[in-house]
Amino acid sequence: MTLSADEADLFEASRGRLEAIAYRLLGSAGDAEDAVQDAYLRWHAADRDRIEVPEAWLTKVLTNLCLNQLTSARARRETYVGQWLPEPVLGGDRMLGPADTAEQRESVSLAMLLLMERLSPNERVVYVLREAFGHSHREIAEILDLSESNCQQIYRRAKQHVTGSSRTTVDAAAAQRIVEEFLTAVLSGDTDPLIRLLADDAVSVADGGGRIPARRTPVLGALEIARYLAHAFRLTDAKRRYVGGDPVFYACVVNGGPGVLAQVGERVFAVFALDVTPDGIAAVHIQVNPEKLGRISSQWEAEGPHSPLDVAW
Repeated sequence: MTLSADEADLFEASRGRLEAIAYRLLGSAGDAEDAVQDAYLRWHAADRDRIEVPEAWLTKVLTNLCLNQLTSARARRETYVGQWLPEPVLGGDRMLGPADTAEQRESVSLAMLLLMERLSPNERVVYVLREAFGHSHREIAEILDLSESNCQQIYRRAKQHVTGSSRTTVDAAAAQRIVEEFLTAVLSGDTDPLIRLLADDAVSVADGGGRIPARRTPVLGALEIARYLAHAFRLTDAKRRYVGGDPVFYACVVNGGPGVLAQVGERVFAVFALDVTPDGIAAVHIQVNPEKLGRISSQWEAEGPHSPLDVAW
């Protein structure tokens, strides 16, 4: 069926919300875009005269597409080389969706996206639709073809699995300050300043996807992370040749938290996302897999020019 201008506009008005749902469910901006495009094709092919509530229909179609992807993604991650991390996105990206409440902001942090990997596909859907988008249990039950009481039970289980310490949402100015302190400590070569910034039980995870060398196991504890990062940031001629020159560092907001973006020439080659809690930096998520830096690179270039941090590697 041919789409009318109004029907096309209706879908485009929903695209941002659909992408934000899909990103939270899949942890990948690229996969989220693909899922939304598949939903568009189904909207195009549907008998739209029989669709009473287009927004509900689109949400259900998208959710089912994401459920199928979540099942196959679990199988792919079993063979993933090294540690898997969600794809980071910069502040202002519509993939992040609504950020009016603490629950909405929390649901898109990298730490929470990782926690949601523990959930079953249905648990993840129920949690995301309830916490981040305010759907009632009745609405979610209709989307998943389950009973309302079953959805309530699933939601309670999901909440138990992802309950953790509270995190601090930051603006661009706070992110810059935190990042400057972090980088100064890392580049000093002295582990003590960095240990003071890290929570005692902090964790560092790096994702190279088998394409870029990255540690394949998490680093646990403030002391071990400080030693690991001090070694990783120690400049050698071999490292300079490998990355193609001297990197320039920038402060950014990534998934609602402070981040460090490292660039050589026009290429973004690493993003460090810092999970800040009242106890200090609880996690350092290091993304160097080129396949997961494409979107953030394009957005960074489009928003430039940027002021680099006054630090040198």
